[in-house]
Amino acid sequence: MPLIVLYFRFDFFYSFVFAVGSGFAGSMVYTYFSHYIILWWNAMSKQWKKNKQRIFTSQNRVIIKVKRKFGLTGIALLSPILLSIPLGAFLGKKFFKDNQKVILYLNASILFWFLVLYILMKFFYVQLKGIIF
Repeated sequence: MPLIVLYFRFDFFYSFVFAVGSGFAGSMVYTYFSHYIILWWNAMSKQWKKNKQRIFTSQNRVIIKVKRKFGLTGIALLSPILLSIPLGAFLGKKFFKDNQKVILYLNASILFWFLVLYILMKFFYVQLKGIIF
């Protein structure tokens, strides 16, 4: 986002509309889409896992630790930066079920990270401009 703002010389309003608007739309689409992926996955996993035991990988353990320790707030805060919005929406829907709550937390996190990144971009504007141009 900061590089796009510098390259196209967007002001705060355009940056807000593009970054936050697309994030909000993505969180809604992926949260509702995740419901159908989870239904399909549950139907297919019943066929695949007749007599197999579950295998926990290190990645699964990290996700479960974040879920238990921080809940939906932790998943939502990590989504825009580390996990990606589609994965955050999927995990939120898988573990917490309530669409409106998942969308609300993801949107709050998107807004929070937009403001943090925009402030950092304005603070380091001269250095970033020198690197890019």
